[in-house]
Amino acid sequence: MRSQSVLQNSCAELLKVASPQLAPARFPRLESYHAMVGERLATELSALLSQRNGFFAFESALHVYSDQTTARGVGLFDWNSTDRWIGAYDGLADGMLFFAEDVFGGQFCLRGEGIFSFDPETGTTDFVADCLEAWATVVLADYEMLTGYPLAHAWQKTNGPVPDGRRLMPKTPFVLGGSYSVDNLYALDATESMTFRANLATQIRDLPEGTQVKWEIRE
Repeated sequence: MRSQSVLQNSCAELLKVASPQLAPARFPRLESYHAMVGERLATELSALLSQRNGFFAFESALHVYSDQTTARGVGLFDWNSTDRWIGAYDGLADGMLFFAEDVFGGQFCLRGEGIFSFDPETGTTDFVADCLEAWATVVLADYEMLTGYPLAHAWQKTNGPVPDGRRLMPKTPFVLGGSYSVDNLYALDATESMTFRANLATQIRDLPEGTQVKWEIRE
């Protein structure tokens, strides 16, 4: 079965560099998402989480959600609740199952027959892979770019570990010219970070280039 192969090779290698699981082990039931993402991908994700129910990797730059909310962070089902942050994107984040995030809160999601990245500042998506095994291969090959590891490492050398439940938020959004530097980052609650940037994404989605956008730093 395809769901068994998900834990071979690259997925297994990713788990080797990952933290202990974030919630008690069990096989998460994702049938309610089959219509959205398809049975194959939902089963692959269930299989992965049954082996490691949520984890961090690359000094917390990559966070794969556990199926349930714990002291370490929001769980998969709560995170994908429309009322938490998805609804704030006014349709831009609909039809996706978000299962992981990079250090800046950039999301990885299942949609249709593929795995995509979701930019929280613009609400746009980019294709990454067609299965979780291929996604793990891509992440392992280019984790510095895909997880933000270099900046996560540099920020934590000065400020200590990124607190559980928080991601590194740019003071000036990257899409508005903010620099990829430690000085432009601060730790913010993950849900608040997504909701805050949803306002930016919905402002700029239909604007011509060069239009002024209102942005206010929240710390």
